[in-house]
Amino acid sequence: MLSFMNQYFRLRVALLGGLLGLLTACDPNRVFEQNIDFPQYSWDVQQKPAFTFAIEDTAARYDIYFNVRHASAYGYYNLYVKHSLTGPKGAVGPPLLHQMLLMDPKTGEPKGSGTGDIYDMQLLALPRQRFATPGNYTLTLEQYMRQAQLPGLMAVGIRVARHEAGKK
Repeated sequence: MLSFMNQYFRLRVALLGGLLGLLTACDPNRVFEQNIDFPQYSWDVQQKPAFTFAIEDTAARYDIYFNVRHASAYGYYNLYVKHSLTGPKGAVGPPLLHQMLLMDPKTGEPKGSGTGDIYDMQLLALPRQRFATPGNYTLTLEQYMRQAQLPGLMAVGIRVARHEAGKK
């Protein structure tokens, strides 16, 4: 029975991920988007997902989003993530700590979109980012909670998009 439930859960995650991929495929502002799944749906403090993307237009501004997929069984209402960004000439600014509110602190209602017990959230982490040099940039994420394992976190990722004029 447990094996069937595990297969059913994985199938639901795969279908939801495929649907989200189709919905974002038509976005002309997207430069890069990638998500990394965690084994056994738990983010270990030793795992530091890194995402490498290319920037060609240094005159443009970009918005960088963090993507998080979690189950309703995640034990906290928030998630602290530290990011570091490196480019062709080394570090781009200091590492920054971000707090993401995955659930309403008072009601416990999940934020973001979801079906059943799986929720996806996208947080604008670095708005209107400018890159001085063309080339490859790597953004590394690190969970910064007080617990080595974070069960219920299924995947994290980033999205880099050209900033749209008129948006904050």
